[in-house]
Amino acid sequence: MTDTAAFRNALPFWLSLALPPLVAVGVTQGGWTVLLPPLYAWALITVLDLLLGKNEDNPDPQTDEGDLVWYRAITLIWLPLQAATIYGAIWWITRSPTLGWAEILGLMFGIGVASGTVGIVYAHELLHQRNRLERWLGDLLLATVLYSHFRTEHLLVHHRHVGTPRDAVSARYNEGFYRFFARVLPECLMSAWRAEAEKLGRVGRPVWHRSNPFWRYAVLQVLAVLAAYGVGGAFGVLMFALQAFFAVWQLELTNYIEHYGLVRRRLPDGRYEPVRPHHSWNAPQRASNWLLINLQRHSDHHTRPDRRFPLLQTYDATEAPILPMGYPAMGVLALIPPLWRRRMNPRVRAWRKRHYPDITNWSEAA
Repeated sequence: MTDTAAFRNALPFWLSLALPPLVAVGVTQGGWTVLLPPLYAWALITVLDLLLGKNEDNPDPQTDEGDLVWYRAITLIWLPLQAATIYGAIWWITRSPTLGWAEILGLMFGIGVASGTVGIVYAHELLHQRNRLERWLGDLLLATVLYSHFRTEHLLVHHRHVGTPRDAVSARYNEGFYRFFARVLPECLMSAWRAEAEKLGRVGRPVWHRSNPFWRYAVLQVLAVLAAYGVGGAFGVLMFALQAFFAVWQLELTNYIEHYGLVRRRLPDGRYEPVRPHHSWNAPQRASNWLLINLQRHSDHHTRPDRRFPLLQTYDATEAPILPMGYPAMGVLALIPPLWRRRMNPRVRAWRKRHYPDITNWSEAA
């Protein structure tokens, strides 16, 4: 494949580049423009999903990594763009008396859309790779949203225990998002700590050993906060914390959608069946997969966690459950629990009948 063709094919996955300029418009203009980032990431992308339809084509998983340079590039350049967006906004706001509290709150929410919907998704892609630089970029991105333990929780807990009671972020059937969010914040931190303690214990090291990545997490997050203080003082730290909260909220909203109501069968020996494509919700909508770098091909990600996002495969409805809309639109629906249950619970029940027709008591299934 020529460089021009490779660039052209990868270009749609660069939709996220619109977010930093939209934040800049909101910061400098105020008013309704502070809503431009969520309007872009949620509303416009959903409209594009409707207009552009679905992409159910599967790329060749044996594609040479040299042909993926332009796909990978967007994840590699995002850290400086996100840092400039966060700290640049803090610098401007703390020196501009024209923005009111409502506008500042809206701006931090919009920045959280950029650092959560995009930044954490890119960090997720980077942390799954073996390249040391990519893993460090993933760590630095997570530090800018004060959620560094996500690396441990995702790699050591979620991928191993997805669809079981040991995985905090596998949303339970009939569990509303707000209850889920309040539950997972402490549970994810504790499960990540336990996972690292168990890992160290297996090689005879105490939990406070210097190889525990929580030391690195703490240092990177302290540096991120100090940078916010250096740019904007105590008020800058408050704004930094606000955008971090909104980013984490975005992450957990996505986590809620990805596995809602889906469980793995517990085997007679107490273990759980292997993870299969039918243990993740997928969405083939074209535009939202561009923005989320194919995160919605989630079943294949759990099958091959190290597979780079351009090569992720999609499945039909007989193999994996399909959402009625892309993740952005489903996220809005999840914010209204009665509507979410009305739309999703029948789909979960249909999934149970399709894949586990022999199970009658689901309270004992997991």
